[in-house]
Amino acid sequence: MKKTLLASAIAAVTFSGGALAQTTASASELAARMDSMPTVYGNIQYVVAYDDFDGESNNIAHQDNGSTIGIQHEHSFAPGLTGFFKVELEGLAADDKDQESGLEDLDEAYIGIKGDSFGQLWVGSDDSMYETSVEQISLFYERGDLNRFVSYDTGEGDLIQYKSPSLGGLTLGGAVQINGDGEDDQSLDDKNNKKSYPFQLAAMYEVDALELAVAVDSNDSGTNVNNENTYGLRSSFNLDNLRLTAEYHTRKDVEDTYGVQGIYALGSNQFALSYEVTDQDFGAENKIDVVTLQALHNLSDHMYIYFEGLVASDDESSFTPGGTVSVDRQTQANVGAVYYF
Repeated sequence: MKKTLLASAIAAVTFSGGALAQTTASASELAARMDSMPTVYGNIQYVVAYDDFDGESNNIAHQDNGSTIGIQHEHSFAPGLTGFFKVELEGLAADDKDQESGLEDLDEAYIGIKGDSFGQLWVGSDDSMYETSVEQISLFYERGDLNRFVSYDTGEGDLIQYKSPSLGGLTLGGAVQINGDGEDDQSLDDKNNKKSYPFQLAAMYEVDALELAVAVDSNDSGTNVNNENTYGLRSSFNLDNLRLTAEYHTRKDVEDTYGVQGIYALGSNQFALSYEVTDQDFGAENKIDVVTLQALHNLSDHMYIYFEGLVASDDESSFTPGGTVSVDRQTQANVGAVYYF
């Protein structure tokens, strides 16, 4: 990854005050010092979002869609072993300078070690093993607040995660969340303020164009309706510029979620279409389905624009526009732009 202007500026100040004063420093030494600096990265995400609630009402809004800034670094400290860290902040609210908000929300923060024969071990806040192995369709889209997210409780904080090296195409992974006494983010049920160690296990296999993955979440943190395991299965197939994915997730007495998706790349353009369904097994036992279409164009290596259209249907009319009567269909149209470095 190229160094950012900010990193270069910091380097220039540092070297001008000391390193460049040493005439014996060679160009290769200066390059090595530059390479040892952390990498700063980030993005600004804007979206104009339109929501229509089946004839009841509609609204349009200009929104920040998750702008972030981060810093990461890695270094070799022993033969075959590399240490690394990453911190990423969000909550910029870039669309409204008068909003009392800034980079105050932590998205990722972890440290770890990795090696070709060792695998990867890391500790902190990061996307969980279940999420990265089998949950891809709902997390693919830019706005995506109507897409069908999967029911599992183990979050992205307080995690110890491990991923093995590839063993003939097979990669194994696991995660455990350490919830101590008095955790502030636990729900108000009979397990609140008690120790818990929910875990996730995953196996991923890749051969030629085929990807297969299975995962389980123990749901032992006590933050949802029950602690029945969530099981997930994903299959993806890559054929030239076309990627096809199918997913299935199930949690007893809660819900089953499944979906299919196709992604096609054509030059600097990308097109995606998906269909997702959730069958709920509690309450009204209703069925929710979502159809999503995306068209994305890369303007450069650092900027892209997109359109996303979603139609979501619920046979129990759970879409509620601003506290008015609930409807059984919601439509979205989103136009956005992202600049990243």
